[in-house]
Amino acid sequence: MSEHQLSAHNLAELQTHRSEKWRGFPQDVLPLPVAEMDFPVAESIRALLSEMVAHSDLGYLGPIPELGLGFKKFAAERWGWQVDEKQVRAATDVGVAVVEVLRVFTKPGDSILISSPVYHNFYTWINEAQLNLVDVPFERIGDESANPWIFNWQSIENAYASGIKVHLVCSPHNPLGFIYTKQDLLKLVALAKKHNVLIISDEIHAPLTYPGETFVPILSLGSDAESVAVCVTAASKGWNIAGLKCAILISQDAEMNTKLSKLAPAMHYRASLLGGFATATAFAEAGEWLDDVIAQLDHNRHLIKTLLAEKLPTVRYHIPQNSYLAWLDVESLNLGVDPSVTLIEKNRVAFNPGHAFGKQCDQYVRLNFATSPEIITEAIDRIARSQ
Repeated sequence: MSEHQLSAHNLAELQTHRSEKWRGFPQDVLPLPVAEMDFPVAESIRALLSEMVAHSDLGYLGPIPELGLGFKKFAAERWGWQVDEKQVRAATDVGVAVVEVLRVFTKPGDSILISSPVYHNFYTWINEAQLNLVDVPFERIGDESANPWIFNWQSIENAYASGIKVHLVCSPHNPLGFIYTKQDLLKLVALAKKHNVLIISDEIHAPLTYPGETFVPILSLGSDAESVAVCVTAASKGWNIAGLKCAILISQDAEMNTKLSKLAPAMHYRASLLGGFATATAFAEAGEWLDDVIAQLDHNRHLIKTLLAEKLPTVRYHIPQNSYLAWLDVESLNLGVDPSVTLIEKNRVAFNPGHAFGKQCDQYVRLNFATSPEIITEAIDRIARSQ
């Protein structure tokens, strides 16, 4: 574990950035929706990119065994998961990987299961694959001192029995911030095995797991899991390199690997050369930087709890077990039909609207706290001043 401190860029520097997060709103709005971080990129990744640009090494992505080997190293060190590096495939991003897998395993009109609220682009991908959405929402009836969101298991089982082809799972969960237990994942695997359902596990936020929490990769759960599941992930969230465009698709079963051979060959080549090698470097060499980021995010997730208790005590928030996304229930603030719109117009702070993640969550907003404590404090102060 590194003892170095990593600080986010200051606001003036961030306002010069060209990404959607910093160009999507007027300059007087604090932008806290888009899931990217405000920290300097790891030195090992910057050095690699500088070297490739300096040598005009900017062609198409070809063979890259480093990608599978880098992820294998990271998975073994962080999770004790022994990955077959030869079953690691490249894709442009997680969304492309999911859609391409759906095209192999489904046909238009087939049914796919999700549990809302969930990452809003799940809906986009399902529409792109022309599938029938089956939603079994999470229920807020669990432990309010920890994670109150739980599966409706009977409805999940009914959905499996109804003939769904795929279950798309967000693990760890965005935006709810919890990590699935081993027991819950094994339940899903058993249902998938019984009903011949493919589980696609989006594990993009997994590297950002806090000390004291245990992330379980679904493909680490044995032969049954390997026979029914694939994993999609990337270094884009953990190392803040989304703009480099590379994700990975992982299988661990010979028969599943054969089925995936039907994927469009162009899926690999549509990933970026810079992204592929930056991803390999992140997984293989930038673990210390990741620990520094997690330490800062750990501070920030607790800072939000403290600030809300002091300034907006009626807002409900559970400290996430993973990543940098805070899910805030702001219903008590009476901010109207879409609180995110009011918060921009009245308070000049931008969050993701809750309804984008699930229609039943219109009084929630999602806050990205992968930034400086000063920006987080200013954002909450702006809201509190108008209450």
